[in-house]
Amino acid sequence: MSKPTRSAGLSRRAALAAIFAAGMYCATTGRVRAAAPPEAAQAAPASPVAWSKLSAEEQKMLQRFGDRWDTLPAERQQRLLRGTRRWMNMTPEQRQHAQQRFARWKDLTPEQRDHARRAWRRYQDLGPDQKARVRDGYHRFKKLSPEQRRRLRERWENATPEERQKWLERRRQRQERRGD
Repeated sequence: MSKPTRSAGLSRRAALAAIFAAGMYCATTGRVRAAAPPEAAQAAPASPVAWSKLSAEEQKMLQRFGDRWDTLPAERQQRLLRGTRRWMNMTPEQRQHAQQRFARWKDLTPEQRDHARRAWRRYQDLGPDQKARVRDGYHRFKKLSPEQRRRLRERWENATPEERQKWLERRRQRQERRGD
């Protein structure tokens, strides 16, 4: 079997983004977005972390930042440290998966990255039940055979905006009747 071309890969990404957007629509139609956390519940300002307080393994993984670590904003230090610790706790399989996802991310255009960031922010604004519905839809899509996914993608890509809207509305109504 031949390797998929870049355009086929981007088409798949665009289709997955559309499916994700459809799930977002189904989850949010007629629903109120989750309220922002109260001021008291928001995270406290990040504290700087001294380079000398990092473990030898953390310093090794962050060595490219070592000479300027103390000049980095505390938020960036904390973010880098969280990522390093998360990486250190991953299994080899999880690390390989993370590297593959990063490689796919790097292949996206700036517009596709921006679209993904906006979709992620919308997802983060959902309530727990709405997030569960989106995840459920995603998992159902992943369980489809490659042929079923291909047909679904073609159907979605060839549909007019009005047809897509009707399709999503019918799906939402079916879910409400089932109590999903």
